[in-house]
Amino acid sequence: MGQGGEPRRPQPRDGELGAAVARAQDGDETAFAVAYRIVQPGLLGYLRGLVGDDAEDVASDAWLEIARDLGRFRGDGAGFRGWTATIARHRALDHLRRQRVRPRAAQLEQDALELPGRHSTHDQALESLSTERALDLVRGLPRDQAEAVLLRVVVGLDGPAAARVLGKRPGAVRTAAYRGLRRLARQLGTDRVTDADPPTLGESG
Repeated sequence: MGQGGEPRRPQPRDGELGAAVARAQDGDETAFAVAYRIVQPGLLGYLRGLVGDDAEDVASDAWLEIARDLGRFRGDGAGFRGWTATIARHRALDHLRRQRVRPRAAQLEQDALELPGRHSTHDQALESLSTERALDLVRGLPRDQAEAVLLRVVVGLDGPAAARVLGKRPGAVRTAAYRGLRRLARQLGTDRVTDADPPTLGESG
């Protein structure tokens, strides 16, 4: 279980990923390719949400660093997802700085202050979309919400892991993800969470 009783949602291939990473650390290049194939789709989706069309270039830079520092990684498959997302985020922010593009300031709207309940509509909101359309919608969110949604839904991290990537408290990341998913659900006409109990906001990291 995660922080605040939140269930950890393991990704279907985390066991396979952890085994591949362990073999790759022992010098197995084929195993590194397996880890790459498992992680890359989610990582690329996350980067598209941050840097748009430059995502593949940034991902390439991130994988060079991942390969270089692989021997220092300690953890399981889920941990590897978080570690690679942290590296990719740093490369993306470096890229944005080089491009002199300021991250969009978060614009809190009154309706974003209403949080949905524990049973989020993110599956309903995203399952019927093509990846490209979903990412376009996510890019329209305030920065903190977009990153939280991308890390939770696209990369597949749990709340505490996403918080570590962003350097924030788990409760803040969970709140940002709920706000972003609420907006997406409303845009897609799948907002069915208004009567549910609000989430606990007193979580700490």
